[in-house]
Amino acid sequence: MQQRAHFTQKLEELRMQVIRMAALAEQSVHKAIRGFLENDTDLAESVIMDDLDLNTMEEAIDAFNLELLALDQPMAGDLRFIIGTMRLTVNLERIGDEAVNLAHRTLFLSARPPLPPNERVERLCAHVQDMLGKAVRAFMEADTALAGQICAMDHSADELALKVLKEAINTMVVETRIVERSVQVIMASRDLERIGDLSTNLAEAVIFIKEGQSVKHRCKG
Repeated sequence: MQQRAHFTQKLEELRMQVIRMAALAEQSVHKAIRGFLENDTDLAESVIMDDLDLNTMEEAIDAFNLELLALDQPMAGDLRFIIGTMRLTVNLERIGDEAVNLAHRTLFLSARPPLPPNERVERLCAHVQDMLGKAVRAFMEADTALAGQICAMDHSADELALKVLKEAINTMVVETRIVERSVQVIMASRDLERIGDLSTNLAEAVIFIKEGQSVKHRCKG
């Protein structure tokens, strides 16, 4: 009984480590998006610095998980939880990478004349932030219904990114002076779309942890 209580405590410690990493990844995305929309280079630089902490967190959680697998040899639901958190941390680290990519777009564009506000880009930013926030909450609350909502939202993110691409191409045809900047907008929309994809991966991991079902490649709207 005492051994089980000790293992349960370790699992809770693992859960809290993942929550802290998720909070930092979500914060990085918020700052990267705000920096991009407001042309704020200080926020962009902060995102790049935060990525070092995300990488360190991923390594620490990996080491903790490997120790749990080697020493405690968990079974059934406990094993699913550990495997699921390993999937979560991989995707959280990648989300941080996409936030860094977006921050670099901000630094590039900040040295050039500003582009006019882009309503579709703003909608895409809001949409992927919503997806990520719900994915983090789904893990914290073990809410598979909420995770399922994120799966359904992924298609909308893809459609918004495609609209940004088409609009940017049309703009470049008319305004050749802004081709270089428009390419950065296209690449930024791709970064945002990837954050949506990775948030969907988080949702898939939540469903796997809670229900033991792998919905990878099927968790789409």
